Amino acid sequence: MKNSQFFLSKSKNSTYKFGYELAFKLKIPSIISFNGALGAGKSILIRGILNGLGVKEIIPSPTFTIVNEYRLSYPIYHFDLYRINNPFELYEIGFEDYIYSNGISLIEWGSKAEELLPKNCIEIDIKIEEKNRRLIKIIDNE
Repeated sequence: MKNSQFFLSKSKNSTYKFGYELAFKLKIPSIISFNGALGAGKSILIRGILNGLGVKEIIPSPTFTIVNEYRLSYPIYHFDLYRINNPFELYEIGFEDYIYSNGISLIEWGSKAEELLPKNCIEIDIKIEEKNRRLIKIIDNE
């Protein structure tokens, strides 16, 4: 059943805090697809989630590496598919092995891999309302 929630962020800090708090609600395994325009706040939201999950290290964007891996008591995979032109390029890196593992997959620009994602993944869409305001929509497809 689809379940949607909305959050209005009024700053980068608010977006980060929302992600940090969201981390405590995630189940293992989870696959989350993040979408929104450039500069919408996907990376900030994901940094909040990663820190909330317990990642202590610096969290760079995986724009050029496609995936960053973090190991806690379970694996966390942070994907950035911005540079992907065809979803089937993801087969080369073993994308399905990552996302179907017993971990958490956070996928920026997830719509670029829509054909490869399960129907029950969580979708987070971020819409720029004004300079610092973002409307964050979470769709839980479970």
